[in-house]
Amino acid sequence: MGTKTLGAGTVPDRDHGAGGRRRHPWRAVSSLAGALLLAGVSVVVGCRVVDSDGITPVPQALAFLPWLLVPGGAGLVCAAFGRWRAGMVWGVAVLAVTGWYTQPYGADATRPKGSILAEFHVLTSNTEFGWATDDLITTVKRERPDLVFVEECSFRCADVLAADLPKADYPYRDVVREDGSAGSAILSRFPLRAVEPIESVMAMPGAVVAIGGRDVRIQLAHPSPPLPGDDTKWHQELGRIREFARSAKGDPVIVAGDFNATQDHALFRSVLDAGALHDSARMTGQSGAWSWPADRSTPLRTQIDHVLVSGDFKATSARFLELRGTDHRALLVGLSLYGG
Repeated sequence: MGTKTLGAGTVPDRDHGAGGRRRHPWRAVSSLAGALLLAGVSVVVGCRVVDSDGITPVPQALAFLPWLLVPGGAGLVCAAFGRWRAGMVWGVAVLAVTGWYTQPYGADATRPKGSILAEFHVLTSNTEFGWATDDLITTVKRERPDLVFVEECSFRCADVLAADLPKADYPYRDVVREDGSAGSAILSRFPLRAVEPIESVMAMPGAVVAIGGRDVRIQLAHPSPPLPGDDTKWHQELGRIREFARSAKGDPVIVAGDFNATQDHALFRSVLDAGALHDSARMTGQSGAWSWPADRSTPLRTQIDHVLVSGDFKATSARFLELRGTDHRALLVGLSLYGG
């Protein structure tokens, strides 16, 4: 041990200890930074592992789970610079688990039984308080979808849909006239019979439509978002969508809209599992495509707009479309209905 003389006695050299040279201060700081980063990521990924959405800020962070590879990687680098071996093992484990959960959720859908009864297209679009209605009209006229689900359809949105989309094109409609984000609409080329909506802050109408000689239960989804510190309504309304999916299980079902949830949210996965539903984007290799936010330049984007279908359907295509005036991309899905 190195020593320095101090009067009649001696003291240990401050740069040395029983185990060798003391860690340099910047290495300690680097290790601490790594620990903080890895701890934050571990909390969110841990909730994903145990199938829980946790509390704020976990639901918000889960929406961007693949992006947690960035702070997780930074935590590993900090641990390496700090020569903190336990931290390096921790960092590798966090990255491995996070990477695993970036894979699409669920098994591949099996081919539906029977023959094709009908082929058609479904469009869902959140128009953000109706501001994107004009672009929505243009898109509908160009793409000619057979079913259209519109979220956040304000009074103006409802009026423009009535004026600019002829009844001859969409003779069957269920429009909930509310202002701001509360209004919604379902437009259909197929005969439509409205049913009891799902209770929610923003309207979620449903209907039964006749497609290819079969009754198909359709449902618009637009639960409240998981606002920081106030995600109670989100839990309640996604839970009601899950109960709907469970009650309709066994029938041809389409659930489309802005779910304010991704495949990394336990509540969204419970909707899929309860109704034996499949995500059309997943079925067509578009799980990694984003739908929100579309109104600003940011790498932090995610897919919260979905078209879910029962095993009676095969998704043949899925495209996310840009609309001016909204923070969401519209989703256009091609479907084939099987039966017989």
